[in-house]
Amino acid sequence: MEEPASKKLLDQSVKEDHGIQQSPKDWEMSPASIDSSICLLRGKIYDAMDNRPLATSSYKEALKLDVYCFEAFDLLTSHHMLTAQEEKDFLDSLPLSQQCTEEEDELLHFLFENKLKKYNKPSDMVVPEMVNGLQDNLDVVVSIAERHYYNCDFKMCYKLTSMVMVKDPFHANCLPVHIGTLVELSKANELFYLSHKLVDLYPNNPVSWFAVGCYYLMVGHKNEHARRYLSKATTLERTYGPAWIAYGHSFAVESEHDQAMAAYFTAAQLMKGWKTAEKLFLDAMDKIKAIGNEVTVDKWEPLLNNLGHVCRKLKKYDQALEYHRQALVLIPQHASTYSVIGYVHSLMGDFESAIDYFHTALGLKRDDTFSVTMLGHCIEMYIGDTDAYIGQTSYMGKTTFCFNIQLANRFSCEYCKIYMHFSNHRCFYKRLWVM
Repeated sequence: MEEPASKKLLDQSVKEDHGIQQSPKDWEMSPASIDSSICLLRGKIYDAMDNRPLATSSYKEALKLDVYCFEAFDLLTSHHMLTAQEEKDFLDSLPLSQQCTEEEDELLHFLFENKLKKYNKPSDMVVPEMVNGLQDNLDVVVSIAERHYYNCDFKMCYKLTSMVMVKDPFHANCLPVHIGTLVELSKANELFYLSHKLVDLYPNNPVSWFAVGCYYLMVGHKNEHARRYLSKATTLERTYGPAWIAYGHSFAVESEHDQAMAAYFTAAQLMKGWKTAEKLFLDAMDKIKAIGNEVTVDKWEPLLNNLGHVCRKLKKYDQALEYHRQALVLIPQHASTYSVIGYVHSLMGDFESAIDYFHTALGLKRDDTFSVTMLGHCIEMYIGDTDAYIGQTSYMGKTTFCFNIQLANRFSCEYCKIYMHFSNHRCFYKRLWVM
């Protein structure tokens, strides 16, 4: 019968009182395993202090000392501390053959490989013959489901995650994938039930509030509620990347680009492995092309617009316009696409075209604050390049009012009437909106 741990601790205390040195054999652990445990604990301390580089180094050291220290590898991958390539290189560098038998080497390599990032190059998983019995293991099924998720095969992913949720309703690794699949497939009722069940049972787990936030984000017009719950998830665990990404989405759907980019930047810092934005979106487009008819228009349109935003940031204005126009072909009545095309034209100095696009955007969405602001700015810049029609009117002997009839006729519409006046030879404008 194995000796209880409490008795071991008591015996250790007695030996220390008598000055007797403790041998690692007394704990049935090798010195390397003890050193590995110390490195793991040190990594957790650094992680809690938000010192991710030193935490990463400690976890890697723990694994090299003892390849059976699976917790260290799990923390490295679940906290996204390494890029996809760094994960692969580190797995190849582990001394599996030196510390394991041949069979254990194959088994550990398979289990570790299941934890690696799957969104870089999703592929089919090959289960070694010696571990055929693991094909029905829930962790392995979740790994297969993740591959389907990152290949945009959401129906197959949902089938697999649903099977896991029946056997283990609170499988930690399955929940984020299952929640993401419910959002993609617009299964609002199922997500509502799951999120309430999670909050009741696990109120201190970030995935519970992540589920609630995703529900409010999915139903529409509840973005403020979504942000409240997603913020709670990131408060419970600052390194919870999925919540930061969803938090950014809640701003993006309202065209609050600055706040969205701030959230995405935080996610990028916490989830290593993100490439430059342009490379990332181009890779995504290549993968969607390879998938074919499985991907719908609502996936293509935001991807093309995002590529346009990236090219605009890189001052590749012609490419940006091309991507936005392709997005416009897919969804012609999208006000934000017209707005961003107008913005690119304004950056290129083509204010006349910019005004046309901003007017179209406002025709589709009257309360588009960005379009209203940019329309006024572009009109002001365009007036500076246009000769004004001088109407002889004076006020108190020093202010002359004029109205450029040609300009007003060119850019007037049912939403906007432009009036201009000159004061001390400086041009101002005033917009009167007809509601």
